[in-house]
Amino acid sequence: MNRIIVIGCPGSGKSTFSKALHGATGIPLFHLDMMYWKEDKTKVPRELFLRKLNDVLEQGLWIIDGNYESTMEMRIEKCDTVFFLDYPMEVCVEGIMSRRGKERSDMPWVEKPDEIDEEFLEWVKNYNVESRPKVLEILAKNEEKEIIIFHSREEAEEYLENIKEQ
Repeated sequence: MNRIIVIGCPGSGKSTFSKALHGATGIPLFHLDMMYWKEDKTKVPRELFLRKLNDVLEQGLWIIDGNYESTMEMRIEKCDTVFFLDYPMEVCVEGIMSRRGKERSDMPWVEKPDEIDEEFLEWVKNYNVESRPKVLEILAKNEEKEIIIFHSREEAEEYLENIKEQ
């Protein structure tokens, strides 16, 4: 386990899981949101995003946290391990609502406590119907990778506890 990607619906806890995995393994952690977004909530140019991502992919050890379907196959090709946080939609919506107003190391801005991006929330609510099948299809084409799928936060926490004990 040297090159790891952590994927799942927004709000599933990818960054929290990734930080804990980084803490347990010492493998460098990179957040796609930090490569993609500026502090003013605008996107970096696509070429810059891809250059930043490729710089990470060329390294020997990494954990990359984030979905970004447009680069998922590229990341899976270079990784040896995939963690998919495959949680119910309600868990993810709750995760999104609970992080508002909190400073996060995986995001270059702080969401206002009363700020709700309705379009983003709707995308999250449709993730399991629209995006999840595509993710599962990509994973099915990459059976040679170690693919670990968690269906609850408890499963993920148990896995992390086992790593810490080793």
